[in-house]
Amino acid sequence: MTAGVGALAPELDIARWFNSAPLSLAALRGRVVAIGAFQMLCPGCVANGLPQLQRIYELFPKEAVAVIGLHSVFEHHAAMTPVSLEPFLHEYRIAFPVAVDRHDDPAGMPVTMARYGLRGTPSLLLIDRQGRLRLHRFGHVPDLAVGAAIQQLLDEGEGAIPPVGQEGDVCAVGGDCG
Repeated sequence: MTAGVGALAPELDIARWFNSAPLSLAALRGRVVAIGAFQMLCPGCVANGLPQLQRIYELFPKEAVAVIGLHSVFEHHAAMTPVSLEPFLHEYRIAFPVAVDRHDDPAGMPVTMARYGLRGTPSLLLIDRQGRLRLHRFGHVPDLAVGAAIQQLLDEGEGAIPPVGQEGDVCAVGGDCG
């Protein structure tokens, strides 16, 4: 079973952290969490996903918005190890926390990627202050839309009810399902 929009976000299953001590979604409650799933050899991740996460990290206050890069390797496993990831993060000056998604099967789908039903990389997840998954998107999402979604989550009251689409829909924060 994968996490649906509006449901409590499943915990991350991480093999290693870079740029941070280990983090948990439970410990980040009270903050909006932006998670960007990426792979080093993914052109869309390098051109769009990672720079967007860096902009979110630099723009929003750290006490309000947490940013996590999720290195979810589902292909080219031998080339994208944590040993290779470390200099990549240094070279691209990635300052936000980066988690290496754990594998049950070294050649298979990463655990967190499967929990969230991610279709590939780049993917963006937004989790609200109560720990509910509020946005689940595959591919590039324009910066203006991401910034507006994060600000909407920051502006919501504690008892806000998330918009939920039909079974299988992927919904934006404001209820736009597609």
